[in-house]
Amino acid sequence: MTDHSPAAAAGRFTLAGTDITVNRMGYGAMQLAGPQVFGEPRDPDEARAVLREAVELGIDHIDTSDFYGPHVTNRLIREALHPYPDDLVIVTKIGARRGDDGSWLPAFAPSELERAVEDNLRNLGLDILDVVNLRIMFDTHGPAEGSIAEPLTALAGLQEKGLVRHIGLSNVTETQIREGRGICDIVCVQNQYNLVHRSDDDLIDALARDGIAYVPFFPLGGFSPLQTDELNDVAREMAETPQNVALAWLLRRSPNILLIPGTSRRAHLSENIGAAALTLSDAHMKRLNGIAGMQ
Repeated sequence: MTDHSPAAAAGRFTLAGTDITVNRMGYGAMQLAGPQVFGEPRDPDEARAVLREAVELGIDHIDTSDFYGPHVTNRLIREALHPYPDDLVIVTKIGARRGDDGSWLPAFAPSELERAVEDNLRNLGLDILDVVNLRIMFDTHGPAEGSIAEPLTALAGLQEKGLVRHIGLSNVTETQIREGRGICDIVCVQNQYNLVHRSDDDLIDALARDGIAYVPFFPLGGFSPLQTDELNDVAREMAETPQNVALAWLLRRSPNILLIPGTSRRAHLSENIGAAALTLSDAHMKRLNGIAGMQ
């Protein structure tokens, strides 16, 4: 049966070596937690309503983590959606924990990774996690070189125990991805990437050739939204929002890109999903491709 939901307009993608096929437009749950991704949301009822509406609009891929809150977004997902639709894929990440002051701290020890998997399972109400991304935090400002063999081997052990179906990597370098693929199958990579932040251009193309999904976080620039005159001009010509144009550019950039824009408001959710149906002309793509060189 053909999926005519709004989220399906951008097409679907199958993770390499798996039976998981998802709409390329997904949803990121990070913003459902409180300010700075810490504590309870301002409006828990709206947060749960956002999740329900996301599924109604065809979202079948939700990105989360038990260190969002901590424990907040996973609890909201369970309250809003459990028992889950058969086609819903929940992707989580481990490798970090939150300090009492909301700080982000690395948590790579095997015991910490096992505890994180168990926390995700319990708070989501699941017996097995579809995909777990190992978040690397050697540097809080972005990817930094260093061996990931020890934590990834520990995560692969949890996969062998039947707690995790598939494994991905987050905030990693090309060297770390090569190292990781020598330890276990990697089905997705989640790094920062958007119209301005383009350092992973070659990596995206290489992953596409192997059928590995690339999931950009901060697709709209992060906590400081993208601000470029060229993007604003293209959006004005198309009578669209700059945010939707930026998301549409990512969807056209490569077929292995899966989007997980987040929001805590239903109105904004509908706007984001609308980008899945937006078609950019070759002329507009050329102009948008040039933005990175202007920064």
